[in-house]
Amino acid sequence: MASRSSAIGARIAKKKPQSSSPTRAAVRPQTSPGTLLTLAATVLVGLGLVMILSASSITAFADYGSSFTFFRRQLLWAIVAFAAYLVCMRVDYHRWRGVSFVLYAISAGLLVVVLIPGVGVNVGGSARWIAFGPVSFQPSEVAKLALVLVIADVIARKEERTLRDFGHTALPVLPGLGLMAFLVMMQPDLGTTIVLCVIAFGLLFIAGAPLRHLIPLGVGGTGLALVAALAEDYRRDRLLAFLNPWADPLNTGYQTIQSLIALGSGGIFGVGLGASRQKWSYIPNSHTDFIFAILGEELGLLGTFMVLGLFVFIAYLGIRIAKRAPDRFGMLVASGITIWIAFQALVNMGAVTAAMPITGVPLPLVSFGGTSLLITLAALGILNNIAAQERKPRAAAKKRKDQER
Repeated sequence: MASRSSAIGARIAKKKPQSSSPTRAAVRPQTSPGTLLTLAATVLVGLGLVMILSASSITAFADYGSSFTFFRRQLLWAIVAFAAYLVCMRVDYHRWRGVSFVLYAISAGLLVVVLIPGVGVNVGGSARWIAFGPVSFQPSEVAKLALVLVIADVIARKEERTLRDFGHTALPVLPGLGLMAFLVMMQPDLGTTIVLCVIAFGLLFIAGAPLRHLIPLGVGGTGLALVAALAEDYRRDRLLAFLNPWADPLNTGYQTIQSLIALGSGGIFGVGLGASRQKWSYIPNSHTDFIFAILGEELGLLGTFMVLGLFVFIAYLGIRIAKRAPDRFGMLVASGITIWIAFQALVNMGAVTAAMPITGVPLPLVSFGGTSLLITLAALGILNNIAAQERKPRAAAKKRKDQER
């Protein structure tokens, strides 16, 4: 039986009968996945800028005297982020293999620095940022990309049959993940920790690690996450509020209820761009973690479906790129980036719609946050470069099989 990573890209479309007409026999031009990826990312970033301006206008005017404060900051970050996207799109993705451990060490060092009192910026009881003058930087976002590159590099060096041995599955993937997860939890940031764990677990699954190893690891990780959620009062309150937000509608369940009111008020077509009522200080973090609620109120069910559809489309493109990657490292990097962005979007939208507990992770490419936007677009630039080097499904699958022997 073919393994999972060997099976990726093995499905080949049947040949269609050739047409006798010379005009029909001509090859129809197709849009490359890289171009489609750029288009989808640009639409999400543009929509995010518009929604940040709308969702933050009231709070920004009250706190800073200008409704454009957060919009201008995000616009500047967007310019830098798209520059990073273009650079990463042109850099051969194999070069990242040589610096993956350096990037991991830098991100781990920054995660230590952010914990130093007086250095890390504490907001809402969590030290997640390092301030450089007027600019703040979030090291945990770098950790996501570093973890994808390191795990992809480590696994790509192993023959697939060696992953049947728990020692090859656990070492050095789990210690590397454990260090990152521990440092992020010290901030504390359970949401990002869960994202990091899902990235690692997903890559091990894609690489072909046996389920007899992955299931116990998954159960153990879920248990640790539950213990962490119940260990702190505010996280326990979030979990209980998810189960029944109406039990405490003015305190622990307030944000969830106001989010549902916003989504319900939007109906199918929305109340109109800029016409949200919930952004008038009813929903906390309306331009960050809960921007999807304001989007649903102003653009309605159609707007939320459009955003959901764009993330599904990016996930589809990521899977397609991974299937046709030229080598195993490229396949794993493409898979890791896709798992990261798709899962984080799912968790954010799940929290806003009360389908999941609130974890505090932003909506990729849409929520306010410069570091998140910069690193996510850089990762998509790497994904685009892999797409530019893709092979035909048959050739890509054959090369990966040769590498795994």
